[in-house]
Amino acid sequence: MEPKSDISKPTMPPPPPEKKVPMYLIAIVITLSVIAILLGIKMFTDSRKHNENLQYVEGERTKLEKELNGLILVYDTLKTQSDSLALQLEAEQERIRKLLKRQASSTTKIKMYQKELETLRKVMKSYIVQIDSLNTRNLELTEENIQVRDELQQKTSDYDELSKKTDELSETVRFAQKLIATNIIAEGLTKSSKPKNKINKIKKIRVCFIVRENTVANAGTKTIYLRITRPDDVVLSSPEGGMVDFDGESMVYSVKRDLDYANADIDLCIFWDVTEELIPGTYFISLYAEGHEIGTTNLLLK
Repeated sequence: MEPKSDISKPTMPPPPPEKKVPMYLIAIVITLSVIAILLGIKMFTDSRKHNENLQYVEGERTKLEKELNGLILVYDTLKTQSDSLALQLEAEQERIRKLLKRQASSTTKIKMYQKELETLRKVMKSYIVQIDSLNTRNLELTEENIQVRDELQQKTSDYDELSKKTDELSETVRFAQKLIATNIIAEGLTKSSKPKNKINKIKKIRVCFIVRENTVANAGTKTIYLRITRPDDVVLSSPEGGMVDFDGESMVYSVKRDLDYANADIDLCIFWDVTEELIPGTYFISLYAEGHEIGTTNLLLK
């Protein structure tokens, strides 16, 4: 057997001792990780809340705009005859339009605008009450006006009827006061005042008559108008002739004479001097007084 060698085998150096991570570093890492996680959760939560808030603001803004536009339409329907109230309504409409132009970008502004909207509603209600009150009063006044108008129409009708009766009575009285001439005799007179019917001999035409008694007529001076019409419808005139109103129209008369009337029968004659050519035929003689024809007769001349 071979003898054991004394040479020993080479030995490996011992591994270096393991370095341990300090505990405070581990704590820091853990803390930072937790913080990062919490920040991520917070950012996610904040983002979701922000989106939800935007949706809420947008929804509320749309709702506000709809309600404000509705208020404008309501104001448009409010009608009033009061000028001052109408101006106030226009001012409120303008206020709403300005509110619509604002941009509500936050919940706080939305709540502020909601308060303004509530105020506008209250103002509108007060205007509605005022307008209803005015309309009710106007309706009452209209009914009163209708009643007054009906009463006025009735009084006007009564007055017209009374006026008609008064006119009829006045006409009756006027007719009753009319003078009447009777026993009318017309004849031609010669230069020596002898009756004649030869036109070449006649110098005057005399018309004599009786104005009859009329106790209803007014006593006093009366003017009697004589109108002599030739056969050819020419009215004979004279320096004493002229125009007189008869039935609302002007009429030519030949001569006139005043009469002192005392409501009793009175004889009267009127003379017309021949100043125009006489022609053969029948002459129409008419007498007038106070707008009435009081008598007529004919005269035949040859």
